[in-house]
Amino acid sequence: MSTDPDGAAAPVLIFDGDCPYCSVAAVALRRLDGVVAVPWEADPVGPFLDAQFGSRPFAMVLVDPAERRVYAGRSAAEELANRAGTPGIVGGLVRDNYDRIADVVGALSGRGRDPADVHDTYRLDDDAGDLVGSLRSAAAEAPTALS
Repeated sequence: MSTDPDGAAAPVLIFDGDCPYCSVAAVALRRLDGVVAVPWEADPVGPFLDAQFGSRPFAMVLVDPAERRVYAGRSAAEELANRAGTPGIVGGLVRDNYDRIADVVGALSGRGRDPADVHDTYRLDDDAGDLVGSLRSAAAEAPTALS
């Protein structure tokens, strides 16, 4: 299903905006089925995570309001690989090696925190769903060097 990135059904990716590798990946993913990317550090992310999880886990999160689903951690990585049209084995490899990949990227980027241990697919909470528009409005633009 193709979505309008400005529309209410556009998926939203929450990513580590302090990580240059994650930022490059987020720019690439913006071209994927209308995915809108917003850095974890953006102001609307905290309230969304509070509403969805009851806390603010530091994790890659893919919100799909059309499906009323939230994918976190390994599940988000696998879902993004699947949506990108990679062979099923790639999504499985990404899921199975998520922690190792996150550790390497964290070490290379100098990130001072570990990702939270949230790796499932969740039903989009109604209160969190009401905040998806604020996430979309905070969507990251492509870094100047990549424009």
